[in-house]
Amino acid sequence: MNKKSEEHPLVDHKFYHASQEAAFLEGKLPGTPQTRDPAYRLAYADTDFLLRDELRPVRFQLELLKPEMLLEEAGIGSTLVMYGSARIPSPDQAAQLVAEADEERRPIAERLAANAKYYTEAYRLARMVSELGIVEEGQRQFVICSGGGPSIMEAANRGASDAGAESIGLNIALPHEQFPNEYVTPHLSFQFHYFALRKMHFLLRARAVAVFPGGFGTLDEFLELLTLIQTGKMKPIPVVLFGREFWSRVINFEALVEEGTINRADLDLFRWCETAEDAWCYIGEFYNLEC
Repeated sequence: MNKKSEEHPLVDHKFYHASQEAAFLEGKLPGTPQTRDPAYRLAYADTDFLLRDELRPVRFQLELLKPEMLLEEAGIGSTLVMYGSARIPSPDQAAQLVAEADEERRPIAERLAANAKYYTEAYRLARMVSELGIVEEGQRQFVICSGGGPSIMEAANRGASDAGAESIGLNIALPHEQFPNEYVTPHLSFQFHYFALRKMHFLLRARAVAVFPGGFGTLDEFLELLTLIQTGKMKPIPVVLFGREFWSRVINFEALVEEGTINRADLDLFRWCETAEDAWCYIGEFYNLEC
């Protein structure tokens, strides 16, 4: 390559990047009424403008694009998504939770403590799958993905971290404090404003979903997933449901069949599981993998 071609490469950009153009103006604008007015700000650098109601479609697109682009750059081909409670304690926190509960709250604390076994199974499943290190077509497969919060979500990211693997956290901005757990891989830790876009990203790369006991959020995620598969909007994937005793109290699946609001075959959209081994064997059978 000669000197001239080095100065004018064929593949070089012919226009400055937006970040470069913004840097040109930084600290150089004259302090006039015109330049001080918000109207003069570059549109893409004007946060007040981007947060206007009329720009909601643009913000939707940004929340779709940012995680998608970064996950693609990270070489993540597929995920094992893990849904579950933000309140179930880890086994080492269970006794303290019960001890600190007053008389009125103690029965609830005892139920939560009894479900600490699902923290253990979420951790074991995440660690088991992460240790396999499955790679297909140059991309990592079954990368652990959680909501990035505490409890079951923490167990998922913790299991991957202890296996020496990266994991994803899809956090949500809420009015009360809610931050990523310490086990989420920093460059795979995302924050969302819109629940809808967050749920979309849960499923865009999902090869399997494990659902653990949880509250309204877990119910929302689980039932939307079943609806997408039932209606044919999404191809079937393995959905493993941990905690038959818990979920049978929360949702009367048989009643839905008896009332005719779902078909009996719809109950095959998910598989009951109680252990990490059961869950991975079912997922492995679905994809003809060794379990």
